[in-house]
Amino acid sequence: MKEQPMIRVMLVDDHAVVRAGIRRLLEQELRFSVVAEADTGESAYQLFGEHLPDVAVIDLTMPGMGGMESIKRIVLRYPAAKLLVLSMHENAAFASQALKAGAKGYLAKNGLAEELINALEVVTKGQIYISSNVARKIALQNLDSKGNPMQQLSVREFEIFRMLAEGVDGDQIAASLNISSKTVSNYQTTIKQRLGINSSVEMVRLAIRHGIIES
Repeated sequence: MKEQPMIRVMLVDDHAVVRAGIRRLLEQELRFSVVAEADTGESAYQLFGEHLPDVAVIDLTMPGMGGMESIKRIVLRYPAAKLLVLSMHENAAFASQALKAGAKGYLAKNGLAEELINALEVVTKGQIYISSNVARKIALQNLDSKGNPMQQLSVREFEIFRMLAEGVDGDQIAASLNISSKTVSNYQTTIKQRLGINSSVEMVRLAIRHGIIES
């Protein structure tokens, strides 16, 4: 029987405890090898290029650039990259945007350990994996006649919308995404037009209503 090749994994999460837990889980499976760990989107982008893992497990909510932007940049530089999102967000908008950014899979952190193993194997083969509860929410979102306004936003617009709704100021957003403050301001105007809102208060209310931020 032919021996299966080792699957080389990179872990990206700003919580060392989470990374350690995933590492322990994968080390119990002889076919996985953790080759790199990153705690920011910036370091994820750099380390991915250095190690070129078979698959990367990426969180979305991290300081600085964040997971969504790092996914976008990694895929832009390495189109064949296989990225699996492991996030606390079960929201359909986050999952849809992550897949739009180039992720090959989306899994909620409250899922079973066995599901992560299965998801990694599926994504490594180049297939799409979405946990059943998230897939159901995406399907319901697409069936909604009114639709979800978050679907109207590009990946970059969604990330800026989320940061603005969380109260991050324009200069901080500009620094995190390596763009100018004027560009952030332009995006803010476009986002408000797309979503049909006029103020920051309305933006926060909309973000809470659609589960993008907590109330």
